[in-house]
Amino acid sequence: MNKFVATTEDITVTVRPVYLDGQSDMIQKKFVFAYFIRIENNSMDRIQLLRRHWYIHQSSGKVEEVDGEGVVGKQPMLAPGEVHEYNSYCVLETFEGSMEGTYLMRRSNGEMFNVTIPRFVLRAAAN
Repeated sequence: MNKFVATTEDITVTVRPVYLDGQSDMIQKKFVFAYFIRIENNSMDRIQLLRRHWYIHQSSGKVEEVDGEGVVGKQPMLAPGEVHEYNSYCVLETFEGSMEGTYLMRRSNGEMFNVTIPRFVLRAAAN
């Protein structure tokens, strides 16, 4: 499983994508991918993940933008040294694509900042 990593202001985001062959259907142009995300707070401050903003790129050139509160229904707080892990999925119409984005975080003093979600490749049958 490939992993993709980005660190912004001592917050490290690691993504591991997986192609879900059993849920995909090549004839229907439905390629399903899970992705596992680990967010590590290596800063000296407590942070909270407030929002996510994704760009989903398909090899056809189509780009979908997704913006919303939290991740999988949560807005986790992370003390210094803490980790939050979750997984989600996306469905592409093409054999290959990529995703990338940002998380909007808030420090304990109320300051907001964006954390980069690294661009990661989604490729059918690449597990």
